[in-house]
Amino acid sequence: MFQLDDNFLNDLGLGVLPEDQKQAFLQHIYEQLELSVGTKLSEGLSEAQMQEFEAFVDQDEEKVRLWLSVHLPQYAQSDDFKKLEANAPANTPEISLLSEYGSLKWLEVNRPDYRQVVAAELELIKKDIVANRDSILGTTTV
Repeated sequence: MFQLDDNFLNDLGLGVLPEDQKQAFLQHIYEQLELSVGTKLSEGLSEAQMQEFEAFVDQDEEKVRLWLSVHLPQYAQSDDFKKLEANAPANTPEISLLSEYGSLKWLEVNRPDYRQVVAAELELIKKDIVANRDSILGTTTV
């Protein structure tokens, strides 16, 4: 998909931001993306679907495990779960892995366009950043 990192900032012309501001700005972008994607993805979902997805967001262990047992009983043997597990930071709680994995699988079923939604929303954010780059950097162009 994409990485919110120094390369991302460089591509937008923000590589010159001070290090402490880079992390804060990347976190801001992530939060903005999460909000806009969540809003778009929720359009057209039923209340029951919203509640089902919230179980993953809230890391409701009972509901997450139930959903996985019903929809993906062999998830632990799947290559994509093993990859997620291998790439997770050390000491990541199991419920965090299960919730992350389950939410992605849930989206594949209920919002198969979620990758396109993420890409479209990210492009809008990038355009906004580029349009406001001078203000972000505290510079002006003549």
